[in-house]
Amino acid sequence: METIIVQPSGPSRPGATGAGAPELLRLGPGDVAEFGRDRPGGRTGPFAALRDPGVSRRAGRLEAARDYWRLSNFSAGTAYVVENMENGGEYLTVAPGRLGAPVPFELSRVVLPALDGGTGFTVFAPQHTYLDERETPGATEQTAHPFALDVTAKYFLVLVALCEPRLRGVPDGAPPGAGDIARRLRPLDGCGGLTRSAVNYHIDYLARAKLPLDGDAGDGAGRTGAKRTRLASLALRYGLVREEHLALLPSRRRRGPSIYGPR
Repeated sequence: METIIVQPSGPSRPGATGAGAPELLRLGPGDVAEFGRDRPGGRTGPFAALRDPGVSRRAGRLEAARDYWRLSNFSAGTAYVVENMENGGEYLTVAPGRLGAPVPFELSRVVLPALDGGTGFTVFAPQHTYLDERETPGATEQTAHPFALDVTAKYFLVLVALCEPRLRGVPDGAPPGAGDIARRLRPLDGCGGLTRSAVNYHIDYLARAKLPLDGDAGDGAGRTGAKRTRLASLALRYGLVREEHLALLPSRRRRGPSIYGPR
């Protein structure tokens, strides 16, 4: 079984050695490692040191469990945040005193409040195992997908542009406005004449037909902004738009490649 690798905060330059170099911890299924400011006296075993006076000496524990891992928070009053580094904006919070919270992310960043703003470590978990649909009972039966999206359609480009800030690691970033999206997509073939009104049409179509939003009504500016935010949140929550879809957008440095034919 593959190991779970833990990389505490520290110098990332290749070949870093000595006291300032982060030590990689490798944990197999069933292995345990603690983390904190300093290893308590008399304790042995893997330990991830977080050199900040704002971190408890014994802050928590990691437990490797096959293709996922668990996090325990030993703090009496401070929550820890686990960020999914492969999906900007996705995270979970481990409450004070919580033991054995399962973490499903393959690549995670654990953040602890610290005097310098934040410290923590990165966890690399094994690739997840997925069901082979060919071996699933009833796999030949057709099931209607609740979110049937055409990735070659212009409305999907609009949806990707809506999700771009969070996919690029801005967890609290507001979705871009219709005018911003139009300018972002115009370098693509077939989008040169895209207007703000056309983008709003695609957003309305997504909200009413493709990703129906409960209680969606009205066309005011405030409601339009809320609609963009809810569409982006829904698409990211269910993995309908992922990091690889950013390749559909134009390059930020030069005119994007021809992706679609005339539409």
